[in-house]
Amino acid sequence: MAPLATLGKPPPLEEDATLREYSSPACLMHELAPVFAGQNDVQIKRIYDEPLTSDGYRVLVDRIWPRGLRKRDAAIDQWLRDLAPSTELRKWFGHDPDRWGEFRQRYRTELDQHGSLLRELRRRAAHQRVTLLYSAKNRQLNQAVVLREAILQC
Repeated sequence: MAPLATLGKPPPLEEDATLREYSSPACLMHELAPVFAGQNDVQIKRIYDEPLTSDGYRVLVDRIWPRGLRKRDAAIDQWLRDLAPSTELRKWFGHDPDRWGEFRQRYRTELDQHGSLLRELRRRAAHQRVTLLYSAKNRQLNQAVVLREAILQC
């Protein structure tokens, strides 16, 4: 069995990636579980919810910065504005549940223009949990739901 110190650091994603410390082997195994299962681990969460270490790599997917949140308090690893819906699409949708189906289709069309960013997130999600962060009040009808579907599709 490997010594505990070895279990405390996963292999880096890239040559220049920094190694991450884990408080226990269980925490490491929780993050590596999707790798062993052969699937991507992508979850969604409101940016206003408390950040947890189990969130893994935290990515904000809003085009504009969340209202009332200081950047130093956001605890994000990356802000991917380009993966957010266009300003026109966001304003058209207006979080109207009756427009959800059409919004999903239009947003997926926009996402097709950002294949390299989607591939980057898929690659990362194959190695560690990725949490997509959004600011919308509706937890079921927002761009992170659609983006998660796009990332998980092969």
